[in-house]
Amino acid sequence: MAQNRGATVDATEVERFAAIAPEWWSENGAFRPLHRLNPARIGYIRDRLAAHLARDIKKRTPFAGLNLLDIGCGGGLICEPMARLGFAVTGIDADTTALTVAREHAATQGLAIDYRDDDAQDMAARDRNFDAVLALEVVEHAADPVLFVATAARLVRPGGALILSTINRTPKAYAAAIIGAEYVLRWLPRGTHEYRKFRRPSELARDVRAAGLIVEDITGLAYHPWRDRWQQATDLGVNYLLFATSPK
Repeated sequence: MAQNRGATVDATEVERFAAIAPEWWSENGAFRPLHRLNPARIGYIRDRLAAHLARDIKKRTPFAGLNLLDIGCGGGLICEPMARLGFAVTGIDADTTALTVAREHAATQGLAIDYRDDDAQDMAARDRNFDAVLALEVVEHAADPVLFVATAARLVRPGGALILSTINRTPKAYAAAIIGAEYVLRWLPRGTHEYRKFRRPSELARDVRAAGLIVEDITGLAYHPWRDRWQQATDLGVNYLLFATSPK
């Protein structure tokens, strides 16, 4: 792991995910919920970015010529589809084990993705910026969520976009994400989430606006157990996505 991590990284969270990192690409392993969630997330990201960046999603690689940063990329579940859509993708994570898994899997797919053991704060200090920045299921694991959002916003190029996804702080979310996913269904290791770290949409939107971005959309994600799939929804009670843009 890189030294001198910024205040946004929670070392305990990194260690927890490192312990299960070899399972990143096992669809029925520890990251099963993310595999099920991925189609809904990818569809939202693709459609929102295409509309904002004026790209034609009917093309094979609609985002060719643009770059994208995935903060907390883990094993690359989002990086790979974004690379296939044409983005020049950089994925960063504090978990070097996950990065090794990500690099090896990308190599088997013939994908050139720049995976780095890097820190978002350090990248912002180096004035790096991207057409699109993603931080999916990361905010609720950050040591300082307000600082994390501000840092992610700094990495967005003027005219670019930021997409965040996280879990709402509601009794419904507690029942679904902790009691259901960790204790009843055992989709996730116990202790994966802390209820106090969940962010309400109003709180996340406030932090994004304070960082100088414009909140364009907030969309919920709902799980349909009889289909074993996630879909975009108006219900923000559990999981949700936030799309924001940087003024040109």
